[in-house]
Amino acid sequence: MASDALHRFVCLCRYLQDPCHVARFQQFCGVRGTFPKKQAESGETLGVNGACVGQCAAGGDSAHGLPGQRLRKSLNAVENVEEDECSVHRPSGQDTERDSKGKVKPLRRNSLTGDVGQEFIIENRFLFYLFTVGTELGNEMFFILFFPFLMWNVDPYVSRQLIVVWAWVLFLGQSTKDLVRWTRPASPPVVKVEVFYNTEYSMPSTHAMTGTAMPFSLFLLTCSRWQYPFMFGLSIALFWSVLVCISRIYMGMHSVLEVITGFLYSVLILAFLQPMLHDIDTFYLSHSYAPLVVLLVHVGFSLVAFSLDSWSTSRGDTAQALATAVGAALASRLNYQVGLQPDPPEEGLPLTLPLIDGALLSRSIMRLLVGVAVLLAVRASMKAVAIPLACRIFGVPSDDVRQARQHAHVELAYRYMVYGTVAYCCVFLVPLLFGFLGLS
Repeated sequence: MASDALHRFVCLCRYLQDPCHVARFQQFCGVRGTFPKKQAESGETLGVNGACVGQCAAGGDSAHGLPGQRLRKSLNAVENVEEDECSVHRPSGQDTERDSKGKVKPLRRNSLTGDVGQEFIIENRFLFYLFTVGTELGNEMFFILFFPFLMWNVDPYVSRQLIVVWAWVLFLGQSTKDLVRWTRPASPPVVKVEVFYNTEYSMPSTHAMTGTAMPFSLFLLTCSRWQYPFMFGLSIALFWSVLVCISRIYMGMHSVLEVITGFLYSVLILAFLQPMLHDIDTFYLSHSYAPLVVLLVHVGFSLVAFSLDSWSTSRGDTAQALATAVGAALASRLNYQVGLQPDPPEEGLPLTLPLIDGALLSRSIMRLLVGVAVLLAVRASMKAVAIPLACRIFGVPSDDVRQARQHAHVELAYRYMVYGTVAYCCVFLVPLLFGFLGLS
């Protein structure tokens, strides 16, 4: 009985991992690939993460020699599925000529190889923009806006704890990717609407994890702290999560199984972490050994993440999240000691939502514009300084920045110097600046 149930479960996983489901969903949403017909007929094999590579007989280079590309495991070798098996419409020459003006490419190059990706045709612009917004909810620029907005305009207490959730969810998700080492959905049949993360592993979907953990943690932290309709908050969290999860399938970055796994994984992490957030926050703010513990724990786990696999962008993202958590924790402690941005007393809870008028709106926008401008300037300045400094410290040539960052110590130092400083400025220096500018 148990073996039969296990067999059914494995079959279900194989079914949900099939890239044909991703391709059909993309077709349903109006995404059509422009794969050359000879690609399917010339015996080309699929390289890492669904990137199609030829036999390389002429050039003498193999897929193994490309930068950052590594042998990957897959659940049932579905990466070798040809597009024809999925019954996905391949545009004919006439269709391609007719739609040539509607062809677009991914918005960003691949973060590792610089690949611009394959052209594709978008027939439903609304869904394209909707799911582009959805996938951006898990990217760096969104969090550069989201965390500061909460910190400066809404509730520093909530923002501090959300940063803790974000950092550890991302660490666990990215580390699990490097342990499981599954490929991205094969292309063809899947259309790569996004290629920025295409050379990373894909199981589980960390976008689905952060896209689930962040809104639901935000909801759980605020539902008893602020006065607002319970169903309104729950609906926003659910919509946010579903939008991010579905967007990863639309973009061709994850199979259905990987998105479901990411969702469930984040729920499991939240069930463990959410009850501890208040105690963690109290420890960070008031315990005498907190700065040392924060540094040792976060740097230690960053080193663990860096040891799981060869160089990839995923471990850099992990270090970036943990560095942000370190900077925010140290700055929050300093805020607590000097009385900057104090939390409201418990007797004043739950807080009532303020009346949104022109004065409040303009002040909030000014805080966001001034603060984000400062953070972007700090990030740009630190990026210019961090790599040469790290290379000098560890004796690594700094001529080729991309090559230099493939050294673990350089990448780790770079992430901590840049994003630890940005987080520190966000939590401490920018609110201090607001006081001088009369924006507090």
